[in-house]
Amino acid sequence: MNQFWENDYVQTAAYCSVVILCVVLFLAVFELVTKYNNWEEIKKGNMAVAMATGGKIFGIANIFRHSILQHDTLFTMIGWGVFGFVLLLAAYFVYEFLTPRFKIDEEIQKNNRAVGFISMVISIGLSYVIGAGIS
Repeated sequence: MNQFWENDYVQTAAYCSVVILCVVLFLAVFELVTKYNNWEEIKKGNMAVAMATGGKIFGIANIFRHSILQHDTLFTMIGWGVFGFVLLLAAYFVYEFLTPRFKIDEEIQKNNRAVGFISMVISIGLSYVIGAGIS
């Protein structure tokens, strides 16, 4: 049975499957903390929401990329990936706190593409920092 789990194809499929599940789960968490419905807004063509959501997806995937490269077991990779996501989620709240002149969620819901773009870049940029930290 160990030969099965040590097979590169099996490991890659396992990592990919777990990361897809984690992305879905973590996007559901982001859905709970935002004041708008991501997928309804994207369906309406709201580019600000699409950029912010795309940045979150990229950020989560990038954190897991670093975790996969550094950690040798699936469970260790998941643990560090979850920790990285918690840091990314905390950064979201810090970003909201550091912009007292306007509400990030409200601006993104209004399709303010500048705010959506900055949200995307923050998620992507911080995923590299978080990834370097967990590597």
